[in-house]
Amino acid sequence: MSATEMSKLDLLLQEATEIESDAYQDARRQMAVCNACRYCEGYCAVFPAMAARREFEKADLTHLANLCHNCKGCFHACQYAPPHAFGINIPATFATVRQESYAEFAWPTGMGKLFDRNGTLLVAATTIFVTLALVLTVALRDPAVLFSAQTGTGAFFRIIPLWLINLLAGASFGFAVVAMAMGAYRYWRGTGGMGGSFQPQPAVDAAVDVLTLRNLGGGGHGCNDFDDSFAQHRRWLHQAMFFGFMLCFAATSTGAVYHHVFGWHSPHAFLSLPVQLGTWGGVLLCIGTAGLLWVKTVTDPAPVARKLMGGEYALLGLLFLIGSTGLLLLAIRHTGAMGIMLALHFGLVLALFVVLPYSKMVHGIYRGIALLRNAREKRPA
Repeated sequence: MSATEMSKLDLLLQEATEIESDAYQDARRQMAVCNACRYCEGYCAVFPAMAARREFEKADLTHLANLCHNCKGCFHACQYAPPHAFGINIPATFATVRQESYAEFAWPTGMGKLFDRNGTLLVAATTIFVTLALVLTVALRDPAVLFSAQTGTGAFFRIIPLWLINLLAGASFGFAVVAMAMGAYRYWRGTGGMGGSFQPQPAVDAAVDVLTLRNLGGGGHGCNDFDDSFAQHRRWLHQAMFFGFMLCFAATSTGAVYHHVFGWHSPHAFLSLPVQLGTWGGVLLCIGTAGLLWVKTVTDPAPVARKLMGGEYALLGLLFLIGSTGLLLLAIRHTGAMGIMLALHFGLVLALFVVLPYSKMVHGIYRGIALLRNAREKRPA
């Protein structure tokens, strides 16, 4: 990207940050009340970061909202929560601000509008790609091959050619990576950047916070997902989903190395590294997503931004379907049902790759940057 293009991008970001929604204005009002009260100062990373600020510009509110892990402890502890006239509801307000920040920094510019109908987007993309994968597979494959047991080297590629898998999956995933990287850059610049030299210790602190989900522990006892009692359910379920997703990614990457470097072609033996990584990744992904769907169903609705729930349900559902169809594909890969299951699983994966930059999945990147900034603020140079 040239210096002129970078300057234009910075100008667009500056203009965007001058526009404030009702959610940002309400967040500023609520932060002023919280900064005067400070009862929740030890609950999570948000309140010490809040106390370090006297004024709350839009960039500050965006940073604090993405630093929030939505543990809801502050809501249940707050004496000014509804029905009090102050109406302090940090979890719901910050959830809305986070969603607006995803839309604001999305790339290419204008694609952020997709976040307004996120649930519809996910369902539509899943329906379209699964339907196309199934229809094209049935139409282009010889039924004698498609519906018969395929075994031995290259069994999967007799159903869907390797070059087509690489083309579609590579192009969609490559675009998703570029789009999310650009969104991360725009978020970084839009929330103030990080001046000064690189400091390794804050990066280590942020990485530990990301991997342990420490802030989902609220004040140390857990989240208030069901009522004012504390529980660690969401923390463990998030970790199961995260590590499950990463194990599945590692399985795909390992399989690619096996194929292109060592010449070991799939399907691999059950005890091989790619299959073991994928199996345990699929199990954890299913446990995490199914558990989080249950938590969202039974959670206390008061501190929840209800209009965002459709997209969250749709994303969790899509991830669950990817994990479960992957496990089913492993179970029936040597039967005549493998072809249809492979097409179904491939369609679901393509749908995820396409919508990845415009789904809640981007929260992992923005929250990671927020945790890094927070760690730097706690360790000034």
